[in-house]
Amino acid sequence: MTDIKEKPEKGGIQVISRAAMILRSLKTAQSGMSLGQLAQRTNLPRSTVQRITGALLDEGLLVTDINRGGLRLGPELSALASAAQYSVVDHCRSVLSNLSQRTGETTDLAVLRGDSMIFLDQVQGSHRLTTVSTIGAAFTLTNTANGKACLAMLPESDAIRLMKNELKGNDKGKLEKLLVELEEIRSSGLAYDVDEHSAGICAIGFAFKDWGGNLHAISIPVPSFRFNDEKYRVESSLLAVIDQVRSYFT
Repeated sequence: MTDIKEKPEKGGIQVISRAAMILRSLKTAQSGMSLGQLAQRTNLPRSTVQRITGALLDEGLLVTDINRGGLRLGPELSALASAAQYSVVDHCRSVLSNLSQRTGETTDLAVLRGDSMIFLDQVQGSHRLTTVSTIGAAFTLTNTANGKACLAMLPESDAIRLMKNELKGNDKGKLEKLLVELEEIRSSGLAYDVDEHSAGICAIGFAFKDWGGNLHAISIPVPSFRFNDEKYRVESSLLAVIDQVRSYFT
């Protein structure tokens, strides 16, 4: 006798998987995509793409671009992303606080958005002289600890593209040096900024992915004059929480 329960379950899972493929394809399409382009990108039949995108349109997860006629990610996804982002900040706040208490230094949380690191949260240190970054501020990738930590977790082709864009593609020596540094970060788990982004400030950090695959980084900036004295304490404190943070989001 045919099991009538398993087929709908398997079909439902397949639909979800295909819907996710379509949404991920549109994530990198700034100008939207047509049904034909989506079918080609996902290697799905056009009729299947049309059926799934119709349902996603009804739910507000996709919208039709009135200027170009293609499909784009919808406003409901932004609402879901905001809720997930809040959860990341909310969870990491206790981690930032504990790190700040252990080191006495400021701790930061940032997310990779496009070609920049955006600061999401910060807990100020207890030292008389501490570093402060504005929430919402955008920082570069190739000369910051949090930026390099995120680059090291990207596929190498994506990391190279972002680095070339930031370096304007005209510094081959710097690019080669960064590629070696990214390998070291993958091996040790920690990324460093030693007076690279801002004179007088060093930093150490690590990266992790949230439930949606977005890259975040926790970093500890330290005034350069006490960096050598505090380096081991900062390193050991960060290494102690890497597995905890990464396992939470898996």
